[in-house]
Amino acid sequence: MHVDLGSLTPTQVYFLMTQTVIPRPIAWVLSDNGDASHNLAPFSYFNAVCSDPPLLAFSVGWKSEGVRKDTWTNVDERDRFVVHIASREMLQPLNQSSMVLPHGESELEHTGLTTVPFGDFPLPRLDGVRVAFACEKFAIHELGPKRQGLILGRVLSAYLDDGIVEPRDRGLKIRAQSLDPIARLGGKEYGMLGKYITLPRPE
Repeated sequence: MHVDLGSLTPTQVYFLMTQTVIPRPIAWVLSDNGDASHNLAPFSYFNAVCSDPPLLAFSVGWKSEGVRKDTWTNVDERDRFVVHIASREMLQPLNQSSMVLPHGESELEHTGLTTVPFGDFPLPRLDGVRVAFACEKFAIHELGPKRQGLILGRVLSAYLDDGIVEPRDRGLKIRAQSLDPIARLGGKEYGMLGKYITLPRPE
């Protein structure tokens, strides 16, 4: 089958891409609503994109009523946010946090999740996560006629649960199976780590 993406609607393109570019990591983003509450939402158009400076990127769309999603507004206006990597046991609250709520209403109230201080960073992190990145806005690029927002965040510091870290002479080794991250597939599907293979780079 050969598919001409130019003949598809944006929605059809979205479903084609998200069901074939798999598995994708999930950025579980906490941001500041500006009223002492926090927004929490998952995004799977997400990856690490640079080491110097350390940058993460994720893409945010619009609500159905034609306004920017709260995460986009919050990062644009208040600069700081926290990206979490969710583990298997947090699948249900992660999925629940994808609900669409009125601006300023916190997903934390609907998921039962709590937060803890994140060092001296002005925003907290989720309690119980194994990886979290404290980020500041680096850039936001609007893409396409529907103005998808590509948010680049500079990572200032990271929280790593001690249970996933293995000290090495050349730095830290993160045990992937101990992190046990959730991956996004297509539609309503998620994936988990199963069998994995270690291969040395060719000389």
